[in-house]
Amino acid sequence: MSNTPWTEPMNDETFAFMREVVAAPSPVGLEAAMTMGVLKPRMEEKGLDSWKIHQFVGNAGIVQDTHPGRDDMLKIMLIGHADKIRLQVRSISDDGKIYVNSDSFLSGVLIGHEMLLFSEDPKNLGSYRVIKGGTVEAIGAIHFSSPAQRAGDSGIKKKQLYLELGFTGKERKKQVTDLGIKPGDTLLMDRPIRKGFAKNSFYGAYLDNGLGCFAVAEISRLIAEMGGLENVRVLFAMASHEEIGRFGSRVQVQELRPDIIIAIDVNHDYASAPGISDRRMPPLEMGKGFTISVGAIVSAHLNQIIMETANKNEIPFQHDLVGRDTGTDGMAGALAGIDVAATSIGFPIRNMHTISECGHTGDVLASIYAVFEAIKAIDEKKMSVEDFKQGHPRLDQVTSL
Repeated sequence: MSNTPWTEPMNDETFAFMREVVAAPSPVGLEAAMTMGVLKPRMEEKGLDSWKIHQFVGNAGIVQDTHPGRDDMLKIMLIGHADKIRLQVRSISDDGKIYVNSDSFLSGVLIGHEMLLFSEDPKNLGSYRVIKGGTVEAIGAIHFSSPAQRAGDSGIKKKQLYLELGFTGKERKKQVTDLGIKPGDTLLMDRPIRKGFAKNSFYGAYLDNGLGCFAVAEISRLIAEMGGLENVRVLFAMASHEEIGRFGSRVQVQELRPDIIIAIDVNHDYASAPGISDRRMPPLEMGKGFTISVGAIVSAHLNQIIMETANKNEIPFQHDLVGRDTGTDGMAGALAGIDVAATSIGFPIRNMHTISECGHTGDVLASIYAVFEAIKAIDEKKMSVEDFKQGHPRLDQVTSL
């Protein structure tokens, strides 16, 4: 392997695992396909025998623990979130249209895209079926749209969205309900990631945030391959319910009480975002390395460690600013009322919350190796909770330029 794998194309085996993680059907509240179906078997296979997987009653999140029960050790929790934004069935009309909500999608980006509809079997509760072949529609045809819509002066309203399954004949609503389809059923976009045209690019649905879970799992594998750690207990967390309020990570933090949190989540390629230059956003850019957040509850001392080890290993990174909230599971400690040093690591992507999210494998690999190297450095220095208590920057001791 190259000494700088983040500069090399991602190998096919690693890309295949990343694709499997991102493709797992894990909408909010139903994350077990990713956490228990893909991640848990892989992490058990690649982890050390002494490691343990924690599971939870109220959600399908998992946490792999390198030193179960060792509360005397410095505890670092890495968090990716497994839940995906999803559509939900709202109502079924007499003509067989299945009206859906738009959740965190813009209504217009959904039109025409193929969906997977997951429905519980009413005759065997707890067992789910999937319906393929439906598309999201809103107006039926340009011929039925208003002049303003045709001109591009008005858009699609969320109340217009429906799933088209192509039913014909009589009692079309009954044809739908006889299948067991009902309000609350979940829909996901049907587009697994694939390699893009440009070097090291890839695209597809739900980079947010299967990519973060993939990164956490890869860091777990790297630590296992080096034989584990001597002085640090690492908790590799795959959280639930992030997209609706970061509820899963709060529980994981409350249960396991880490001292340090590093969230790994997608970020924006602001440099390529159309029409926002007047907002003066940080110039984050795909292909230029991982992002590291500054602001909110982020620990400057923890950031310093990550940036120093990244510089030492020539791993590229970019600074992102956050205001009151990181917008990620980096807030889990604060939201759970637990004293932790926290930060949020990311990778810039384009077209977030669409079917064609686009990322760069080098940025993902940079985040993995930056966190891996930072944990190694903390372990080698035998850092303790006391080190972090005393590591806060002192602006009363600054020097003049």
